[in-house]
Order: sequence, then structure tokens, then C-alpha cells
Amino acid sequence: MEWKPQKSMSIPLYQQISNYMKKKILNGEWTIGTKIPSQRILAKQYEVNRSTIVTALEELTADGLIESNAGSGTRVINNTWSLLASTPPPDWISYVRAGIHEPNINIIQKINEAETNPTIIRLGTGELSPDLLPIEQMKKFLKVNECETLSLGYEQPKGSLELRETISQNLKRKGIEAAPASILVVSGALQALQLISIGLLERGSVIMHETPSYLNSVHVFQSAGMKLLGIPQDNERSKLDSIGRLKRQHHASLLYMIPSFHNPTGTLMDEKRRQQILEVCQKESLPIIEDDVYGELWLDDAPPNPMKANDMQGNVLYIGSVSKSLSPGLRIGWIVGPESVIERLADIKMQIDYGSSSVSQFIVNKWMKSGLYEDHLNRVRVELKSRRDYMVEILNTYFSDIAVWSIPKGGFYIWLQLHSGISTQKLFELALQEGILLNPGSVYDKNEQQHLRLSYSYASLVEIEKGLKRLSELINGLLK
Repeated sequence: MEWKPQKSMSIPLYQQISNYMKKKILNGEWTIGTKIPSQRILAKQYEVNRSTIVTALEELTADGLIESNAGSGTRVINNTWSLLASTPPPDWISYVRAGIHEPNINIIQKINEAETNPTIIRLGTGELSPDLLPIEQMKKFLKVNECETLSLGYEQPKGSLELRETISQNLKRKGIEAAPASILVVSGALQALQLISIGLLERGSVIMHETPSYLNSVHVFQSAGMKLLGIPQDNERSKLDSIGRLKRQHHASLLYMIPSFHNPTGTLMDEKRRQQILEVCQKESLPIIEDDVYGELWLDDAPPNPMKANDMQGNVLYIGSVSKSLSPGLRIGWIVGPESVIERLADIKMQIDYGSSSVSQFIVNKWMKSGLYEDHLNRVRVELKSRRDYMVEILNTYFSDIAVWSIPKGGFYIWLQLHSGISTQKLFELALQEGILLNPGSVYDKNEQQHLRLSYSYASLVEIEKGLKRLSELINGLLK
């Protein structure tokens, strides 16, 4: 929350808070039915004593604007217009509840809110630390030479031709042959999934995925009326024998996979397994969404080529992005697939946003063509490997008796399995109170209660040690 009461003002703190909240109600920002945060949360947000919040809320109650009920909390019940008008204003709360897009699960909402707190230790965040982003280079890089063409208008439906040509050349290093016409520039990998869900599938379609899965942490398919079907993983990832059987049994439409440095488990699928899955899916006429946003973030050795590299039948829709490797703020990714599919998705994208930012596309193309992107990747790999090794060292020191884990060969994540039967939900809440933000396994599989997704990509080395040491103490405390 950006606004806070000023202790230097002559107006009492409770009055400042009451006036601020009243303004939000009278301006229609907090409509009738809006639930007010708890007294404890408000006291923390406004950095005041709880008694100050109580006094502020009493004023609003006396004005007839809010009402508190045991069990349901405090809600807005009136505003100036509703008190004066003969007809009530729109019931925006009912509109909010009626929206077709599923809300984030409660724990994701808490994570998103906590990530705005600069003082919290973020041990689960799946993005590069600001220290690893090329901010100074980017400042210099934004200077446009006279010989360069910068467009501030709309790009082609499939995205900048120059960028798609550059992506096409870069994909050849991974063994993927894709003409610019078979590439669609999108606003990040998440939009790629959204376009696929609304552009290619019918409501009620079944999407198969490995479990646990990143798809369970976002509602892009569920909100479009799709059903998710998890495939249990064995030691070598997805069970081959179950793919065809489940496809036929549930009439599945797609298989979603992250072969390289899986989110959340961090595992790497070997070349043999990739080929086997591709062959099974080709036999079953089951299209594959191959999400390769972590593929360039290898730390020990380069991963096998993507499944798309061996796809001679147009069976695979391949997704790439610079959000994990260069900048999440540029919001640039791409889909590679059959031209007919790309044209359909491009048409849908034009209806949604008229194309991704032309400035962002210009920047990404310039980085890739100049060679600076590859240099940046090399630096990021070195730094991520150092952070991974340090996190493993800390885990060996404090977690050897309470958890097990595998060392990832790339990406951001360590999938930590706790020995005990403690509630990871309770651990999440306790850690959050201590200023430590975690991603429990339940975010990726509602039945998962033993794992935590730890990320070494965002927190500093000091924060990693401090956060993990305190986390081990909290776990041992719950075991007593």
C-alpha cells in the first residue's frame, strides 16, 4: 500500500486513516459489499498501533459507512450516493463474483501481495533478481542509431518481421527449423497459453500435464472452461504407458510439458524420453505444448534439443520467452507451430491487444542480433550456478535431517521434500510472519503437502542463508 499516515501532521493518525478510507468509499473505489482488511493487517499496512485502527473504524461505523459482523468481518454498507439516492448503486461485488476468469487461489494472492514488500526474503520467486538484470546495459542500449528503424505503431499480426527472423535464426541453434511465418510474437509465455486455450480448443477440452504442474498455479485453461488431467511422474518424468491410455480414456486434446528444468520440480528430461514421448503423441495424434522458457538457463551442460527439433509432423507447439532470461518487464515470448495455427492465434491476438509492444520487440531483436543476449546469458548462467551451489551448501548444513532434494542442472528451482508430516500451509504462514516468502507444493498440486519450491534466482546469498536457517528452525519447532 503506497499511502501511509504522516506522524508529523497535526491531524491525529486515526483521523488521517479514517479520512483516507472514507475517501475510497465515497469515490467508489471501495463499493458496497467490499470487505475491509482485518485490524491486524491494516495496522501493519499503515504502520500504526491496532488501537489506532479500531478508533478509525469506529468513526466510519458511526458515519454509517461500514459494519462489522462476527465471522464475516467488516464490510462497506453505504456511501454518500446510496444514502441520498432512491435507487442503490450497482452491486459491483456480485459482478466481481460472476466474472468468468477464475480468481487466484488464496495462497497465490498472498504470495503476490507479499512480493510487493521490499523487506521480505523471497525464497520462492521464479524470476531473476534485479541484480542479474542488465539494467545499466539496457540504459545505454536504448539509444537508437540513425541507421536503425524504430516503429511506434502497430506491428504485423504475427509480430515484427525483423524479430521473427532473428528468432528463426536463434532457434536453429536448438535444431528447430521454423520460418518467420511459423512464429508468433506474444506478450510472454502465459499469453501463449491463453491464446491456445481460446483459439484452438472447445470448452470442456481436457489438457494433460505432468503433476505437479505450473498449470495448477495459473487458471488460464480452467477459466476458458478446460479440464486439467495430471499424469503422475516416475523417476524419469512422465510415464509413457499412461499417455496413450489416458488420452483415449478422457478424449484429451493436448499434452503440456516443460522438458527442460521443469517448474516446479527443476528436473531435466533426457533425450531418449523426449523422443519416446514425441513418438507416442504422434501415434495418438495428441498435440504437445512444449514450454521451453527455462531451456537457455542451463548451469552444467546444455540440455538436449527440444522435442520440436525432431517434430517432422507439426505435432508440437513450441513456446519460448525472454522473461526468465533477459527481462520479465519486456513481456516478449513466441509460439512456433504450423502456419495455419499461427495465423489463427495471430488473428485472436490482434483482437485482444493489437500485438505486443513494438518498442519491446525492437529491444529484444536488437539484443539478440548484437550478440549481447548470448553474453548476458553466459553471465547469468555463471551467477545462477553460484547461487544454486550456495543454496545446496546451506541445505546440506541445515536440512540434511529434515528433508531431501535433487540438485537441478538448470533453471531456478529446487524441489524440497520434507521428511515430516507437518503442514506446509502452516509453515507458509509461519514463515510469512517471519518475513520469509515460500511457494508450497500445494500451489502446483492441491494434494501435495510434502514439498516446497525453493528458488535460488531472486534472493541474495545473504538472504538465502538467513532465510533457510530460520526456515529450518521453524520446521524443527513444528516437529517438537
